Amino acid sequence: MPLKDDHEQVWKNFQAVVNMTAAEMDEWLDTEESRKVGFKRPGETESVGHASGRRIAQLLRARKSDLDGGDYAHMRKVVAFVKRHRGQGPHDEFKIPTSRWRYSLMNWGHDPLK
Repeated sequence: MPLKDDHEQVWKNFQAVVNMTAAEMDEWLDTEESRKVGFKRPGETESVGHASGRRIAQLLRARKSDLDGGDYAHMRKVVAFVKRHRGQGPHDEFKIPTSRWRYSLMNWGHDPLK
């Protein structure tokens, strides 16, 4: 039998990896760079990461008491993506500021330069 999710731990993990504010997310998601990176499902015009970024900004604005199971599931997805993707970064530190790697992470709420 699976253990019940610990929403408090999921929230803490989410807060630990998402280092951008909702306002920073909104500003970033309005850029051309944010729209150019990430995987797009067939027939979709928005990447998975860009759509996730919009949801992350909403989650950052929400009261914890208003969050539901789907919100916590998305937070777990964000934590897993950021942890996995951070390990795949470019080795040339001079390329990081304008790298697709950084831009993709920023779509998921994490700026590796912060």
